[in-house]
Amino acid sequence: MRIREIRAMRGPNYWSIRRHKLIVMTLDLEELEQYPTNKIDGFFERMKTLLPGLYEHRCSEGVAGGFYMRVQEGTWMGHVIEHIALEIQTLAGMDVGFGRTRGYGEEGVYHVVFNYMEEKVGKYAARASVRIAQALVDGKDYTDELKEDIQEMREIRERERLGPSTASIVKEAQDRKIPWIRLNKYSLCQLGYGANQKRIQATVSSQSSSIGVELACDKEDSKHLLYEAECPVPKGEVVRTERGLKDAIDYIGYPVVLKPINGNHGRGITTNVTNWDDAVVALEAAKKVSRSVIVEKYITGDDYRLLVIDHKLVAAALRTPAHVVGDGKSTIQELVDKVNEDPRRGYGHEKVLTRIKIDDMSKGLLKAAGYSLDTVLDEGQTFHLKDTANLSTGGTATDVTDIVHPDNVFMAERVSRVIGLDICGIDVMTTDISKPLEKTGGAILEVNAGPGFRMHLAPTNGLARNVAAPVIDMLFPPGTDSRIPIVAVTGTNGKTTTTRLIAHMVKMMGYRVGFTTSDGVYIQNHLLMKGDCTGPVSAEFVLKDPTVNFAVLETARGGLLRAGLGFHSCDIGIVTNVAADHLGMKGINTLEQLARLKGVIPEVVRPEGTAILNADDDLVFGMRKEVKGSVALFSMDENNPRIKAHMERGGLSAIYENGYVTICRGEWKIRIEKAVNIPLTFGGKATFMIQNILPVILTGYIRGFKPEDIKLAITTFIPSPSQTPGRLNMFRFKDFQVLVDYAHNPAGMRGLAKFVENLGGKPKVGIIAGIGDRRDEDNIEMGMLAGEMFDEVIIRQDKNLRGQTEERLISLLKEGIHKSDANKPLRIIPSEKEAIAYAIENAKPGSLIIMCSDVVPDALEQVMAYKEKEANELYGVE
Repeated sequence: MRIREIRAMRGPNYWSIRRHKLIVMTLDLEELEQYPTNKIDGFFERMKTLLPGLYEHRCSEGVAGGFYMRVQEGTWMGHVIEHIALEIQTLAGMDVGFGRTRGYGEEGVYHVVFNYMEEKVGKYAARASVRIAQALVDGKDYTDELKEDIQEMREIRERERLGPSTASIVKEAQDRKIPWIRLNKYSLCQLGYGANQKRIQATVSSQSSSIGVELACDKEDSKHLLYEAECPVPKGEVVRTERGLKDAIDYIGYPVVLKPINGNHGRGITTNVTNWDDAVVALEAAKKVSRSVIVEKYITGDDYRLLVIDHKLVAAALRTPAHVVGDGKSTIQELVDKVNEDPRRGYGHEKVLTRIKIDDMSKGLLKAAGYSLDTVLDEGQTFHLKDTANLSTGGTATDVTDIVHPDNVFMAERVSRVIGLDICGIDVMTTDISKPLEKTGGAILEVNAGPGFRMHLAPTNGLARNVAAPVIDMLFPPGTDSRIPIVAVTGTNGKTTTTRLIAHMVKMMGYRVGFTTSDGVYIQNHLLMKGDCTGPVSAEFVLKDPTVNFAVLETARGGLLRAGLGFHSCDIGIVTNVAADHLGMKGINTLEQLARLKGVIPEVVRPEGTAILNADDDLVFGMRKEVKGSVALFSMDENNPRIKAHMERGGLSAIYENGYVTICRGEWKIRIEKAVNIPLTFGGKATFMIQNILPVILTGYIRGFKPEDIKLAITTFIPSPSQTPGRLNMFRFKDFQVLVDYAHNPAGMRGLAKFVENLGGKPKVGIIAGIGDRRDEDNIEMGMLAGEMFDEVIIRQDKNLRGQTEERLISLLKEGIHKSDANKPLRIIPSEKEAIAYAIENAKPGSLIIMCSDVVPDALEQVMAYKEKEANELYGVE
């Protein structure tokens, strides 16, 4: 078996609109294609022994044991690997269960698809599942390796996942249909899109005061402010040296607490220090975290965390350090092992509690008590293995929100304002939180920016509190929009022009537009990324931009297949057409499969949104069945039966009728403008441009733009190298003309042919190229069309041959040309630059040169250089 490719879907995709996180593995079974599972001796028995949990996998039978039945009856190895990948992720603590295996289009090659929780874990599971399957086939014992794989996946997950606090906020946002984007590999996340976005990093928000965060991190300054505000804080001093430590202890008196000025999660803190030797050790421990160390009076009592969000107390928890309770028989190590058997405890943040780990702090506490791990504690005797009560070190939490005394509630909410934090955790030591601190002699130990939510979300005891909800309430108050309007455009041809025209129209309506195209990403008409930018990364680039309040996103098949969409839903989804292009790539072998891929766009239109579909295209029209929102249709034929039926039902449509581009609401017509008056149509000669305009005027109407504003937009959009690069860019030289176009597939060439027929110019010279990632029949058809369109043909080659040889591509084009005209004048000039130079320098008077270019900027630059040279010669400029 051989893995050809592993891809991770991160958004809606060809395989599933609802399940965004999918691994798509292209797997070549090689010789195993001839051996279903029932033909491999002992395979089922070995699989059942190694992975007994596979019994619960149901398959299409829908009952437990269904997968077992399939293996016994005989199924293909790709199907087995799908289920192994799901099972080993489950064993590593990740709840996954969706999978499917489908043919790739080549014998013995399959798409193995399964969901994941963390991308790197999913990719690891893909590779591990193949290793496991191979071991089962070969009869090799994989028991030890399986344990290693499961542990490795757990560790990868802990490294890659969002922490429980950040994850809870993200989940709450998702539950409210607020989109989100992870901005780095840590905990920085964006909630919402564009100009309406907010950010969080752990539990610090983009609204959090930087001064407040700084104060919380500086224990000395925060303590001073609280002291000045008459908040109860323990007596303390800041020291750096042993001499300073001695002076502080002489002033404060034992017992004391030592903690670094800048620290969190309990790092470097030592509590209940009662003698000089221990104080010196504690000083060194604190100085590993911070140069300056706070020495405070040790306050006796219990450790409480009060969580304040938007200056309201939302939760309180009693925190207990990691500990064991003796039974008079077991050693401390045995007691720790028993505690760690609690199913609620897991590795890192895997579960609601963390396993207790014996570290240097634990060993120090044991030594101080005169104990070792072999000590047997008396029955009922409690021994703390940590100084601090953090859950991340094995501590526990009990919810006490409902018993916090009103005076303590007032104090906590006031402290949040004194420090200036919208989200803060206040650590309090007191014997009874249900009584005012002034009555119990309790004190505020510290104020934390970015407090952990885990103890409140899933306390060991007591009521769980959804503390993420008030964070989202604060960031997005009622009536606040987290989204920006998104128009997504897909199809085989016309996507870029449609996208650019919509962006132009929306900009004229006062929006700050970001849009993606096959030639770059534009933010408010500034080109910020060059190249083919029609995938998910480019879409996210626009949606992450805080200046953008309207997005128009060209979406091509390549990005969809590579990683899915870069957004989860759109307000308007447009499909221009579906024609043969890139077939035979990544398992998309038929027009129907290509339509299913492009149909992802109308499927993700929001229920209150609109899908705009081409009623003249059978495959595009068929996409209406999967649309959750409204459907609007467009057609070049007002008598199209689909349009007429849609109009009779009161539907919204756009048609080309009597020379006008017209919007129809039911049977009422709103004529926008004559096509001949729209510059993009070249006086009505470019009929395929008229088709591109129809979904644009629909978009404007759906967005509530006035007809006169839509008319102004489409009549002020002038085709040019800067406005529409590579889309019918016409250059008029003194004795000839040059047309540069991006036509790169048979459907595009046929549209160009109709336009060229209406143009003057003789002879017509075409510069074409074969494309390496197209089928042979597509390149042959391109040659045939060129032979029909042009009086002379020059064959050049793309810079990127995409897996083909230059000789092969030229041969296919020549075959097509000769099929249409065996005597067609033909010249082969592989370099595009040299081909353009030859055509222009040898142009005959009255000729029209048509360049079908893939690297549009380079071709335009070269043609404009010739144009400039001619102008300089005409006016005698050197």
